[in-house]
Amino acid sequence: MWGNGPSTPLSVSRNTTMTQPMNTILRTTLQTTRNRFQATRFTLILLVMGLVAPAMLSAEQEQWGHWRGPTGNGTSLTATPPVEFGPQKNCRWKQTIPGRGSSSPVIWNDQVFITTAVPLRRGDSTLDFRLLCFDRQTGSKQWEHSCIQTIPHEGTHSTNGYASASPCTNGRHVYAHFGSQGLYCLTMDGKRVWNKDFGNMRTRNEFGEGSSPTLVDDKIVIPWDHEGPSRLICLKATTGETLWDVPRDEPTCWATPLIVSRADGSKQVAMNGQNAARGYDLATGKELWQCSGQTVRPVASAVSADGLVLIGSGFRGSFLGCFDLTGSGNLQSSPHVHWTVSRNTPDIASPLLNDGKIWFYKGKTGLLTCLNIHDGTPVYEQKRIEGVSYTYASPVAANSCIFMTDRGGTITVIRDGDEPTVIAVNEMEEGVDATPALIDNELFIRGETTLFCITKN
Repeated sequence: MWGNGPSTPLSVSRNTTMTQPMNTILRTTLQTTRNRFQATRFTLILLVMGLVAPAMLSAEQEQWGHWRGPTGNGTSLTATPPVEFGPQKNCRWKQTIPGRGSSSPVIWNDQVFITTAVPLRRGDSTLDFRLLCFDRQTGSKQWEHSCIQTIPHEGTHSTNGYASASPCTNGRHVYAHFGSQGLYCLTMDGKRVWNKDFGNMRTRNEFGEGSSPTLVDDKIVIPWDHEGPSRLICLKATTGETLWDVPRDEPTCWATPLIVSRADGSKQVAMNGQNAARGYDLATGKELWQCSGQTVRPVASAVSADGLVLIGSGFRGSFLGCFDLTGSGNLQSSPHVHWTVSRNTPDIASPLLNDGKIWFYKGKTGLLTCLNIHDGTPVYEQKRIEGVSYTYASPVAANSCIFMTDRGGTITVIRDGDEPTVIAVNEMEEGVDATPALIDNELFIRGETTLFCITKN
């Protein structure tokens, strides 16, 4: 059910400049830099063995409060959704979403959140930027909040809209980011707490906006890369107070920040960029490291595990690099760059990382490559996956299954293994650009006009 793409082997450049003592130090660092995601897997093993109580599992690990899920890597550690589904199969409910958007749904307990931009009147360019909340069990609308009604200051790409950034939530507040139209903090019952205006973006070729904010602890991090002065901004999540605001030497980028942790408990913000991939100190905003090599107008977001962060791009070129978190300054040609690849890297869709492996598409195609993250060795390369040929949505994983979404609305499920064995090919009967969300025994899919709740009936 799948075939090989081009047969030329993937070229992986590994760092061979490290001395034996540095290798030993890095191996020790990587062993001890077990981030919160690895710790959660260990807790799950103990839970199965009956050695810990269910209450020990972090509540956040069982939610899907961000478009990349609780790990930031596109993975749920606990979800067991069905692998066969469609509008009439294993579909608990479906709701029509007004307007247009490609933001992904986020879920916390019994609430499902989605953003959209709705034309107010025919022939009028004014849009109503809304955050919608649905009951997770029934699909009934709990509330909707009109954040702002305005005319966007510039155009957008034909495949993009004005509600592409996904909301995020920590169970206390929910945040809707509309870029040039502002960031809005609401209570879980839809009452506005604060909002922030960052000005107007000027995106490359008026392709539109789409980077999502990232929540961590009591902070929310907002990327602001465009054809004007670019910045990375961190606000206090409860009040909107600016904690730091640092300039970035970057043109338009659509990547979302990833929060990564070191063994000493400190946290970094890993961010893609056309000029360089970078890491920032979460506490102060100070740039800690950078490494050039990315392609133009990057979109894919970083992934991370085991003290490593992997960042790539694939438009008008190819690059994916694996860096450890202990470096500083310019990492190029240093021991902190563990390996790189310069072919078949992702463009729009972000990579998926799970259990020591990374999956990514070639450009916007469905050609799938899987590598081991520690040394870059291929598990398989450029495999054609049935039903997947044109991709915007990022792959997601749960329960040893990988869910891959084609823009035409086909969602193919493959097994996590040495070969991408197809389990099921599902048709949603409408286009899908948003990344699905996985939680418990459910899969939430935002189609072109419909929000679907998939679960075993």
